[in-house]
Amino acid sequence: ALHEGHVVTAQELTALLQPVFTQSSRNLILFLQDTLSIDDFTYLSESYSNKNPFQNQVNKLLINLLQEILRSSPSSLVLPAVDCKATRYLLSFLQESGDWKLTNITNLDVSQLEANTSKPNLLVVQLQPHGSGLNEISTLEAIAENDKIIGRLTIDLQERGIHFSVIYTAVRPSRISRRMDVVGKLKRQLMATEEEDSLSYPPLNVTTGNYTCILFYASNFSLKANSSVFIDLTNATFVTQNVDISSSECSDINTTLSLKYTMPVNGISSLEIRFLMTNKFYEGSARNWSTLDSVEIIQDGEKFSKFNVSVISAPAEYSFHCQLVGTSNLYPARLIPSNNEAKNWDVYISRLQIQGFNIENNQFSYASDCAYFFTPAIWMGLVTSVVLLWILAYGIHMIMQLTTNSRFDDPKGPSLSVPQTE
Repeated sequence: ALHEGHVVTAQELTALLQPVFTQSSRNLILFLQDTLSIDDFTYLSESYSNKNPFQNQVNKLLINLLQEILRSSPSSLVLPAVDCKATRYLLSFLQESGDWKLTNITNLDVSQLEANTSKPNLLVVQLQPHGSGLNEISTLEAIAENDKIIGRLTIDLQERGIHFSVIYTAVRPSRISRRMDVVGKLKRQLMATEEEDSLSYPPLNVTTGNYTCILFYASNFSLKANSSVFIDLTNATFVTQNVDISSSECSDINTTLSLKYTMPVNGISSLEIRFLMTNKFYEGSARNWSTLDSVEIIQDGEKFSKFNVSVISAPAEYSFHCQLVGTSNLYPARLIPSNNEAKNWDVYISRLQIQGFNIENNQFSYASDCAYFFTPAIWMGLVTSVVLLWILAYGIHMIMQLTTNSRFDDPKGPSLSVPQTE
């Protein structure tokens, strides 16, 4: 029993999960999502009662329990929650806690699942990411699809007579309360705590011995093939790290970050993404600069796509950071297709930070950002202001050059005659 507003730490979570490891049946299913909060169950089930996304029995029981707790609560209710940092390393903890047979289900196809009951099984199911937080309909559809996957897998195992336990969680919360009265009273955020650091999960690192030679991070790392097949690689790269980086190469001059994925989606058996960086001395600045020269995508070992990169460089001692990187013309740092095969791909990377040289203490160095001080909008404003100031100055100059006549006509007297010589 935990009091309201309590945030379960990693150590407390370890103690709470001990019964899972001591029971006779040690088959465990981990449903992992990108974002999730308890509020999602209550809010979406009530706001869209005619289109309730929760249909499987497990989620229905949870919703009924939550609604009963809310109805019986005499005042505002702040339920306990699990710290983000605890769930971030949950998969690593589970793998270290027993001799599991690990099975990653990334293509969301459970029909081919084979569970060997002779030894403990750990099934990791990567659920579809939610849509944008600003679009509740897309979020509703994503949760509904994940609900179907959960129901399909659990029913299939029940029909086989396999006993199992389920953990349904996410990497970070989808809803964080901004109610100052709750925060001030309980010193906690509703449903989850915001992380102290700016990264929601640790960056991917490539090491040679005890030396870290490449650091790579992105809050969103996804691709779209042929404008139809969406591939989200964020969780596989940074959370579960279900990615092969063994082909990465490091040196003082050239560095290659190689990310290999097996069956990222149906229809693609393998996918490799390479980031090629160089460290070069430039006489104009009298210093070394690290540059991301190109990005390569190799599909199924044969379809080769290459992108040239613009505006991704930094002093060799720094890391590079950019809020948006991809193939869109609207992004400040662009990936420009250099062959016909590359035109079939769209790349979306949010909050990219990468460093391939001079890494110290396994941490990013100071980041050189892609946002320039003089943006196109600032230049347009400056040019427009200069033109208007020039017009104003010319007008004032013309007014100051106006002079009055030295003599004037008198209507009652003779006409004023001005000699041509004057």
